[in-house]
Amino acid sequence: MHFKGISALLLLLNVLPLSAQDRYAVNISYDKRHSLLDSVIMEEMLEEEEEEGDIYEGLYENWSETKVNPYGVDLKSLKDSFAIDCREYYPPCLGYVTSNFGPRRRRFHNGIDLKVQIGDTIRAAFSGRVRVRQYNRGGYGYYLVLRHKDGLETIYGHLSRFLVAPNQEIKAGDPIALGGNTGRSTGSHLHFETRIMGNPINPAKMFSFTDYMPLNNRYYVIKDKTFEERMRYSGNYTGRTGTASKYSNLSYYTVRKGDNLGRIASKNGISLSKLCKLNNIKASSTIRPGQRLRLS
Repeated sequence: MHFKGISALLLLLNVLPLSAQDRYAVNISYDKRHSLLDSVIMEEMLEEEEEEGDIYEGLYENWSETKVNPYGVDLKSLKDSFAIDCREYYPPCLGYVTSNFGPRRRRFHNGIDLKVQIGDTIRAAFSGRVRVRQYNRGGYGYYLVLRHKDGLETIYGHLSRFLVAPNQEIKAGDPIALGGNTGRSTGSHLHFETRIMGNPINPAKMFSFTDYMPLNNRYYVIKDKTFEERMRYSGNYTGRTGTASKYSNLSYYTVRKGDNLGRIASKNGISLSKLCKLNNIKASSTIRPGQRLRLS
């Protein structure tokens, strides 16, 4: 988009009154106006990637329209050290956090609860496709599971109404549902989860729920850090099995300016094919300064 077009849209956003649900566009900490200018801007950013891949291939082979976690992949067999592109992130709602990720009484809370009123608009955090649109009486109530690229899936629970259909393609920021108080809920709120191959990640590791923005352009999934809460909580991932200590003793390399995969492999005494296999990437994949690569 040309500069004049961007300027005109910025001026328009400054003039038009915005509802509470559209206040993303004037957030002080993170200028969402640039995200609302035109989808072309985001497309241009994504075109910088050499390998985008299909969002329904790669890590996943299963497509279930009824199960939250149809994969059966636990942390021990989950691939380590790969990246999630967070640049497209759009806050699902403007609510404040009412309950954090982690242990809750006798169970584990796999997401974050965000305060919304019944009927508030819930939006897609990323572009992707609707995988599950179901009702669960004893838990999520009316809920959606969306699949995105990089292996990420997001879940939206306790909804009052769906605004999307099963298998529908959606864009980041699209309205997908209305907030509610259905299922196992003590008050109207949005239950929001982020998962990789069915394994929940604390959304607060990736996003700020006060500034409505991603914490970094990319989030690197490294098991001992990404799933530390689950490792401490679950008997399957404690010192008894050695899983946690195994992951914490892994060796990593931080990419520097001018590095390429062949040079990194040679410098660290491993083959290029092994380096790619350990990091779930290809020899032609793009790497960036600051990225962590697993070496062992």
